[in-house]
Amino acid sequence: MTEIAQAPLSAEAIANARRARVRKVLRLTLSYTVMSVALVVTLFPIVFMLVSSFKPNRIIFEDLRSLNAFVPTTFTLVNYQEVFIRTNFPRFMFNSVFISTMTVLLSLFINSLAAFSLARLNWKGRGVILGILIALLIIPFETIAIPLLFVVNGLPWPVISQTTGGMQVTMQTSWLNTLHVQIFPFVADAFTIFLFYQFFLDIPKELDESALVDGASPFRIYWNIILPLSRPAFATVAILQFLFRWNDYLWPTIAVPGENARPLTVGIATFYTQTPDWGQIMAYASMITVPVLIVFLLFQKWFIQSIATSGLKG
Repeated sequence: MTEIAQAPLSAEAIANARRARVRKVLRLTLSYTVMSVALVVTLFPIVFMLVSSFKPNRIIFEDLRSLNAFVPTTFTLVNYQEVFIRTNFPRFMFNSVFISTMTVLLSLFINSLAAFSLARLNWKGRGVILGILIALLIIPFETIAIPLLFVVNGLPWPVISQTTGGMQVTMQTSWLNTLHVQIFPFVADAFTIFLFYQFFLDIPKELDESALVDGASPFRIYWNIILPLSRPAFATVAILQFLFRWNDYLWPTIAVPGENARPLTVGIATFYTQTPDWGQIMAYASMITVPVLIVFLLFQKWFIQSIATSGLKG
């Protein structure tokens, strides 16, 4: 009797398991379909840009009527050659790489130290500083761009020049139209400090206590314990800071009127006004996009790991 009574339950359990498997397959199918559509939509502009950069201007507009717009029907390097001929592209590239790299390196060190102090050390006024830091997150850069411009316009900077009598150091009376005006104002960043702060809170404080018992200083704890455990956070900050500085347009436009310190973003805007040739514009844009893709590919492992572990404690 017991076996007979259990038989319908077993059949019902099997049916429920089948329905659960069907629902799981449907969810996965829907999820992968949505992600595939999003991938295609995201890649279409990039593929079109790269393919068009190798086509003459006339062929680009002819291929717009069909899927040939995404197919390399012709191949020429004239567009890339014209970019180097008509603009000082190597200088613009050096400026952007130097500005982005130096900002990332300084930002990683200074902002992580500030976050370490807020998250791992006990000192008076820490809560007030943290509250101010959070308040700064809601202030857009556009509201402080002009006041910041007036500040950097009056800051001195040492300049070393070669004279007949040897090396001479003079003080430049303004930061405008320089590379460092695009670096130092953005080294300390409230969002970056808060991101490090949240990540450092998840690291057990017992590690700090054990290191203090062994006689380690706070900086040694930061360098030997916190930093190795925070590689995903550092990779995330490196990617975000690189993107912010690489794509920055507003600040270089108002702070760098000359061409010598001009980054790529301002350079392509000027180049766009000088030429109606879209093949050359696509070539310029392609050379701006490739370094960003390289940076992401180098750090994607830790970037994805940081996102996957965000919100987890312990």
